Amino acid sequence: MKYIIPFSIWPYVAGFIVLISSSTLASIGLINGAVQLTLFIAVVCIPVWRTGRMSYVDIGWPLGVLLIGVLTLALLRDGYWLRTLIVSLVYLLIGGRMGLGALHGWRKGWLQTELPRYQYQRIHWQHIGVTNTRLRAQVEVLSQGVFNASFIALPAMIMAMNPSPSIAYLEILGLCLWLAAFCLETLADQQKLAFLVAMKKANKPRMVCNVGLWRYTRHPNYFAEWMVWNAVVIAAIPSWLALYSAESFIIWALLGVGLLMVSYGLFATLVSYTGAVPSEYYSVQKRPAYKAYQRQTNQFFPGPRRSTLDVNSDPSG
Repeated sequence: MKYIIPFSIWPYVAGFIVLISSSTLASIGLINGAVQLTLFIAVVCIPVWRTGRMSYVDIGWPLGVLLIGVLTLALLRDGYWLRTLIVSLVYLLIGGRMGLGALHGWRKGWLQTELPRYQYQRIHWQHIGVTNTRLRAQVEVLSQGVFNASFIALPAMIMAMNPSPSIAYLEILGLCLWLAAFCLETLADQQKLAFLVAMKKANKPRMVCNVGLWRYTRHPNYFAEWMVWNAVVIAAIPSWLALYSAESFIIWALLGVGLLMVSYGLFATLVSYTGAVPSEYYSVQKRPAYKAYQRQTNQFFPGPRRSTLDVNSDPSG
């Protein structure tokens, strides 16, 4: 088993300090920080403390993304209105889609037990000798709130502060890429759900989903989610360049690093922290054909299959 050291909260704290040190973004950064903290205390931290289950972060994180869109649309008036509207809608759609899914799961009772990816974290803690798991759980879930208050909020705020009425080619490219990735993520989830429903009806609950997008990567939903945020970062680059004259060089450069941290942070999370690695730790145990699927299909980045044999087929014929 491969153990990954969890993301520390400190890079996110550093990103928040950079944000509130900006002459153009400090006010909205402080407001968003207060909103994210309030949200996470009420929706995540208190339930986690009372139940011991970290899964509530799956509700708090997307709702925090949605609130970034709300704050950007409601409070930022210095930028070009169309750009502000578009980036706000992007955040509202990202957060709304995942948030509604998480709330649906909560109503269905899925959070009455810890989700496997968070069970995996406790296995890791045991391996590295963490004893105060209640405190560690609070740090883990709160780090996602600080992520929302720092790096995740940066693209929206930077774009919404850009007064230029001219839409740059990179913005168009980023928005088109975002739309494509958003649709692919939705499609991947629908394909997985349809497969699980079909296998349940056929009384084959342990089959491996290797249909549609799942033929080319073992986690097309995670890859598409990562590309959603890469697209947002690409769209924010022209607005970041326009900030050069309004910020000190150090703060401007650090804001650029912050944009890159959106991509890096999501990649690390979706692959190693709560994404592919924890998911596959349990899939190998539950699904007999999953090891063959691992040999046949790329883990994260899409690519051609290494074999045409159906991993769910019966080799005995």
